[in-house]
Amino acid sequence: MNELTPKKTLLSLWHVIIIGVAYMTPMTVFDTFGIVSGVTNGRVPMAYLLALIAIMLTALSYSRLAIIFPSSGSAYSYTNNVCGKVTGFIVGWGTLLDYLLLPMINSLLSGIYLKALLPDIPIWLLIIVYTSIVTYLNCRNIKFLANLNAFFVGVPLIIILYFIYLVIHDLLFQYDVSHVVTIQPLLNGDTSIVPLISGAAILCFSFLGFDAVTTLANETQDAKKTIPKAIIISVLAGGIIFFVAAWFIQLYYPNNNAFKNPIEAQPEIVLYVGGKLFQSAFLIAILVNTFASALASHASAARLIYIMGADEVIPIKSLKYIHPKFHSPIFCVLIVGILSLNAIFFRLDTAVSLISFGAMVAFSAVNISVFVYYGCRKKEITSFKQIMKNILFPFIGMVSVLVMWCNLKEDALLLGGFWTLLGMIYVLYCKICNRPLSKRNKNFIAKENDIQVAKSIL
Repeated sequence: MNELTPKKTLLSLWHVIIIGVAYMTPMTVFDTFGIVSGVTNGRVPMAYLLALIAIMLTALSYSRLAIIFPSSGSAYSYTNNVCGKVTGFIVGWGTLLDYLLLPMINSLLSGIYLKALLPDIPIWLLIIVYTSIVTYLNCRNIKFLANLNAFFVGVPLIIILYFIYLVIHDLLFQYDVSHVVTIQPLLNGDTSIVPLISGAAILCFSFLGFDAVTTLANETQDAKKTIPKAIIISVLAGGIIFFVAAWFIQLYYPNNNAFKNPIEAQPEIVLYVGGKLFQSAFLIAILVNTFASALASHASAARLIYIMGADEVIPIKSLKYIHPKFHSPIFCVLIVGILSLNAIFFRLDTAVSLISFGAMVAFSAVNISVFVYYGCRKKEITSFKQIMKNILFPFIGMVSVLVMWCNLKEDALLLGGFWTLLGMIYVLYCKICNRPLSKRNKNFIAKENDIQVAKSIL
């Protein structure tokens, strides 16, 4: 589907990584710190390390399938090719929940932040204006969007670096260098493992969205090599940002005693370190960070709808339309924009829970697909290395995903289950009416040279 973008505007590795990091919203570390610090007894950095390892195993599964199936569609395309059209549709349908809701959440969050800056303007109007801007920018070509996102990711990172500087400066002023050069944030005098696992399970959700870069495969230079690298680098970059920021927050706040409200500690964290002026600047940086995530999530959602429309899994012809100038799936972009306006009516906690459900469906399906493709179809389980890569790693990745499943809220399971049921009803309708679920002629069969490329890269 490279007709989506002409060669001169194809994304580079750098562009795809920027979109992946933007999707993960690096400044979320400040929002979750108080909660996880309480759960882990003051060991948030260690919990981030465990979460990074757990997510990395699933990221490896994504990267391996991205080499063999170098096309957009993420978990939907991989499962469709490996496990069949019905399973692929159910996974795509479940994943669609994740992709459609995140742009809406970004609209809702931005409305809340803008309301704090502009209290006299109704929040519904702020959401409409914000969503319209994001939608318009997504109508442009994807390379323009990626270049724009580089700025919107850079600003929050500069603010995080300045926060770290303030922490070091304040600690050196109050104490001495031994209070800065220490491993206390890693262990904090506690060696129990269960709280760490619980904290890591919460923090795994901070990495949701790394898989979105796979939806850009058809618009990326040499996708077979670029996308797998971008997946791994995006996760590592996000993990490093989360870990470093959490380290210095934990260094300044060894426990939650300084917070009046640990569950919503972010304003206090920033206020105590930098004062009122820095707190205001931080709020603007969070808004910019949310805008970057909105651009990335909107683009990914539109492209997943485009792929499912091109396969005629969603039988609406206009979904296959590509704008002749901007080379973007403009009707899909507009659909995501319209759905994002539901932020005016939605509750934040419910939407966040539903996003987690869709992501867990995708993560589970990809780990299973690696085992099915390499272990069952290709029979690559004869050596210790193959057993590690094709059985053990996907299995451990699946276990880490199961831990996240266990931490989902009940309403997410109920509403997500209802969404999945709707997808199954549609599959049943297609079977009864003898209607093809997908217009793909055959499942993609990887060529032997593709498999050799996969082995050389990973």
